[in-house]
Amino acid sequence: MRMEETDILLHMPQLRGRLRANAALAKVNWFQVGGEAQFLFKPEDADDLAYFIAHKPTDMPVTVLGVGSNLLVRDGGIDGIVIRLGRGFADCSAQGDRLVVGAGCLNANAVAVAQENGIGGLEFLSGIPGTIGGALAMNAGAYGTETKDILIEVEAIDPQGNLRMLSPEKMQYGYRHCGLPEGWIFTRAILQGKMEDASVIAARIEKIARERTDTQPIRSRTGGSTFKNPAEAKAWQLIDAAGCRGLKIGGAEMSQQHCNFMINTGNATAQDLETLGEEVRRRVQDSSGVLLEWEIKRIGRPREEEKTSLVA
Repeated sequence: MRMEETDILLHMPQLRGRLRANAALAKVNWFQVGGEAQFLFKPEDADDLAYFIAHKPTDMPVTVLGVGSNLLVRDGGIDGIVIRLGRGFADCSAQGDRLVVGAGCLNANAVAVAQENGIGGLEFLSGIPGTIGGALAMNAGAYGTETKDILIEVEAIDPQGNLRMLSPEKMQYGYRHCGLPEGWIFTRAILQGKMEDASVIAARIEKIARERTDTQPIRSRTGGSTFKNPAEAKAWQLIDAAGCRGLKIGGAEMSQQHCNFMINTGNATAQDLETLGEEVRRRVQDSSGVLLEWEIKRIGRPREEEKTSLVA
């Protein structure tokens, strides 16, 4: 028997957040594709989220979404509970040369608060779409700096619903990778900057904005960089050399402007996008011997009729 909202809520009388069944996810990710979440939960704050995790059915999987900027939700949707962090996780404040920021805060908003308070060194985040939670989860980086380089401490909820504080060492960071076991949910972070003149910081932010506009399809339905850069190479160069710039499958296309960006040209399905990505990987391997690794996280189920055509 399929579990209903009331079945979950009966075990959580103190829950304050909003729980919905059969929630559409295409509207909450940047590709604007994908199926429904079995359940979508928007907690009020970290305490509400911890309570939910501690009391949810133990066999029900949990998926955390930020703003869906580096994410591909498959067409069959996501089983279990999808958690989306909202306003209760979007706070951001300066404390001397540090920033205390919620996991749901947009990277661009965090950088703006830092700039207003004369905290430099965080500008690279303005070039990374998404939230602080997403940056923590993948050690996001750009322009020579990674999240781990500015991290002092992380607040997170473990799979049992306990609120924990973690040092950067506990995060086991690598290139675009966090080694923390599955099931941990980031709620807040302390980031280290340096005191600088606000106008100098603003100039660096402006430079990054110009570079992104000139080199990336930022106004398209995209998920950011599709593949990680392999050792001593640039993914886009390998993709270009394999003849994949502008390659199309269905409504999905490798950007002409930056060929490591996939685009939903208007009517793409998640299957179109994932199939295109796998075709690019095949051609690059044939051309260079390098098997590209996905940077975009792919989650959920393909539709039943699509399962045999997708490469996991």
